[in-house]
Amino acid sequence: MSFEVFISYSHKDKKQREKLATHLSNLRNQKIIADWYDGDIVPGTPWEEQIVTHLDSAQIILLLISADFMASSFCYSVELQRALKRHERHEARVIPIILRPTDWEGAPFAKVQVLPDEAKPVSRWPSSDEAYRNVVKGIRRAINDLQARNAANP
Repeated sequence: MSFEVFISYSHKDKKQREKLATHLSNLRNQKIIADWYDGDIVPGTPWEEQIVTHLDSAQIILLLISADFMASSFCYSVELQRALKRHERHEARVIPIILRPTDWEGAPFAKVQVLPDEAKPVSRWPSSDEAYRNVVKGIRRAINDLQARNAANP
């Protein structure tokens, strides 16, 4: 069984989303995850409906946190709020990923364990590859935890 992964991000962080997608390739190739982001929307289909549909079906929701994410009304008011409601109901696992330094103290996701380790923004690591490797290892731990929970509660 592969886990559906929804990636919520600001379009201003497109390069970081692409870099993360590259690092998720091993999980994708092993069919452990099937990731989705708004670039997968088929032209001519209602974009907001597609986003909500995928957000509501994902088992894992990655929030790519930056000042631009926090400033995006759609990311913050729609995607983040919906994701956290699903997280609180144990329908999905929300994983915030701190891309760049920004003030997230008191943000709705602040109670959730973030990645990379120690909440060190990806941009502050000596190597972005090391940062994304750390992120993917954290995602893999979350997947292992979800698999164990699913096995315990079939």
